[in-house]
Amino acid sequence: MLTLNHGPNVPLVLGIEAPNPYNCFEAPMAAILPSAHPPLERNPGTPFDPSAVERALVNKSAIERRTATLPARRTVKKEWQAAWLLHAIKTIDLTTLSGDDTPGTVRRLCAKARQPVRPELLRDLGVAGLSLQVGAVCVYPEMVPTAVEALEGSGIPVAAVAAGFPAGLSPHRLKLQEIEAAVAAGAQEIDIVISRQHVLTGNWKALYQEVRDFREACGPAHMKSILAVGELGTLKNVYKASLVCMQAGSDFIKTSTGKEAVNATLPSSLVMVRAIRAYYEQTGFKVGFKPAGGIRSAKQALDWLVLMKEELGGEWMQPHLFRIGASALLNDIERQLEHLAYGRYASMQYQPLG
Repeated sequence: MLTLNHGPNVPLVLGIEAPNPYNCFEAPMAAILPSAHPPLERNPGTPFDPSAVERALVNKSAIERRTATLPARRTVKKEWQAAWLLHAIKTIDLTTLSGDDTPGTVRRLCAKARQPVRPELLRDLGVAGLSLQVGAVCVYPEMVPTAVEALEGSGIPVAAVAAGFPAGLSPHRLKLQEIEAAVAAGAQEIDIVISRQHVLTGNWKALYQEVRDFREACGPAHMKSILAVGELGTLKNVYKASLVCMQAGSDFIKTSTGKEAVNATLPSSLVMVRAIRAYYEQTGFKVGFKPAGGIRSAKQALDWLVLMKEELGGEWMQPHLFRIGASALLNDIERQLEHLAYGRYASMQYQPLG
């Protein structure tokens, strides 16, 4: 096993250092990109602990200062940037959540998930034959059977949004039925959305019970709890909601549905990952993190990867603990890789969609 280096300019496709620090692609491909995620014990949750929620404090100005420094202080260039961007592709939950989704749309997305970067571009980057695919494909429950069929044999999980996505205002009974139907159709991951009213009224016990019910309905499927941070009012509410969702058994906590006016931001993400760290220190269980909504550029993906590395360490950069929910991000990453390979950017219209 190669030694982890904590500096930013590390060939960090897997969070490990290649033998020659000037060529991030000299490490064996099996070492750079493993074929399977390491096994992870699921978060079983804990009994509801209102004291942990009530004593939570968030220093907004300190959070904003910290996140303002991350993009400025930590940058990756050239070969190392290529390695980080290839790694970022592994963490993408490639998403289509539009009202005009069709089976054809989903099949094209799944084809892109199987082959996210053109083989000739991988060849010209010096990684010909690299096995590369996204973290998951995320769709509405109606489209789960189509996605499952299109991804058969790939090992890519299908994630479904549920529980009254995006507003979370459906009757509780119907939310549970929607989750159960998505799991029965083959979804291996469920992105549930919480009822924001429980957070805004301070009814933490109701939020805990709601998410606990969702976790039970998910059964074997991993559950991501969407907080909709742009609608929670304060960063303190974001921190408290994060804690409650983890106590209720969330395997991931996720920033946003992508449908709010304000979605993933670095300040709200920092608050959430620090809640993850506090929960891990208290219980020993690792909960994943998923920013979603508005992350469209390769530069933004690098900012979030740096955040995870600096706040939680190398393991939390891996797909079993970190995902980016995005639709257009993959296209910009491919453009950046083209620039690194050829010294020029291709027009977005030339990026294959599947």
